[in-house]
Amino acid sequence: MTGHGHQPDADEIERLARAALARIPEPFASHLGNVVLIVEEFADRETLERMGIDSRWGLLGLYHGLPIGDKSSFDSGGLPDRIHLYRQPMLAAAVQEDVTPAQMVNHVVVHEVGHHFGLSDDDMHMLEESAD
Repeated sequence: MTGHGHQPDADEIERLARAALARIPEPFASHLGNVVLIVEEFADRETLERMGIDSRWGLLGLYHGLPIGDKSSFDSGGLPDRIHLYRQPMLAAAVQEDVTPAQMVNHVVVHEVGHHFGLSDDDMHMLEESAD
């Protein structure tokens, strides 16, 4: 199985995520400079409850911020857009899906970037294929 073997630490997950972001094509790439990546072992209980997820293994990543189309020039003083990546659930999902950790990180990053742009699931699949 390709998902087994070396389990990347948080720093390596962040490096993989930054590499995935770097492969995102234009016109999307030019809007990602201010997105902050945060790698955590698991989502906190409050986040899971807010998302309606029962298991701490059930959330791989989460985008926090307004989609590009919802932003206004009047927005100021808020936190930057953030992508949270949850290391342990992503690694478990990689094993379950029989993919490498890098492939899973890429999948989650592209999916969360899709939320940043307000894309549909179909659009996200096309974006992911172009970022592979």
